[in-house]
Amino acid sequence: MAKTYNDIYITARKQLKDAGIEAAGLEARLIVSQAAGKTTERLMRDLNLYASDEFAQQVQAMVARRMTGEPVAYITGKWEFYGVPLDITRDVLIPRADTEVLVQGAISLFQGRNGTPRILDLCTGSGCVGVAMGVHMPGAKIVMVDNSHQALSLCRKNVHLNGLDDRVICVQADVTAKPPMLLGTFDLVTCNAPYIPTAELATLDSSVKDYEPYQALDGGEDGLDIIRPVIALWKSVLRDNGVLMLEIGGGQAPAVSELLTQAGFTAIRTLKDTAGTDRVVAARIRDR
Repeated sequence: MAKTYNDIYITARKQLKDAGIEAAGLEARLIVSQAAGKTTERLMRDLNLYASDEFAQQVQAMVARRMTGEPVAYITGKWEFYGVPLDITRDVLIPRADTEVLVQGAISLFQGRNGTPRILDLCTGSGCVGVAMGVHMPGAKIVMVDNSHQALSLCRKNVHLNGLDDRVICVQADVTAKPPMLLGTFDLVTCNAPYIPTAELATLDSSVKDYEPYQALDGGEDGLDIIRPVIALWKSVLRDNGVLMLEIGGGQAPAVSELLTQAGFTAIRTLKDTAGTDRVVAARIRDR
């Protein structure tokens, strides 16, 4: 008997829910819409249309992958961050809601201000932070940096996907080394570096430790191996009164604040995520 998209969606949702996946409805929609080559909005309009047996089998194959623990973003190759659509591959971390604190902090920094802010996003990965800033800050010029060729290739796709080619560029560079001289100077530097202490990696959920790139998670013994050189070396690209915003892990705010103080930063403050955890440390640099 022929099945509609809705029949296939309901079956997928039940399977995911029975497997203990909390966002079963959302993930089922993502899987079915990706298999159908439709947006989720279009899928909702087409739910009563009939689908082929081959399509139903494709959805079942994707559901089976999800039930083994593989994140839905890697299965579908799609994700949304701060209301912005992104392509995602296993070369990069899946953007988290916690990182939206970094974007909101950047947007708030320039609200009500005239001019064209110049922003640098370090450890950009998928480009989620820089692309979201670009979409929501139409006057900003943004440079996004990562050391991974694969990440930058994906990042460029996401820049193009969101129509930002004229204001956003991607550059390969090592954030643990001095900045390339040709980058210029910036009003804001954002950074979501790896910050999980090495010993804690084994305790992560299997959907993270078994699938997401190790190098994008491991921050060394205390989680600050990348954050230290970012503070010490990349402050040089900040303009007078420029701001550095760093995403951090739980409990790292005091140590990061001390590093910023030692590096000459002032007006140090923290921004909390929805769970009330210090998630971002922001600080200003004065004329050096």
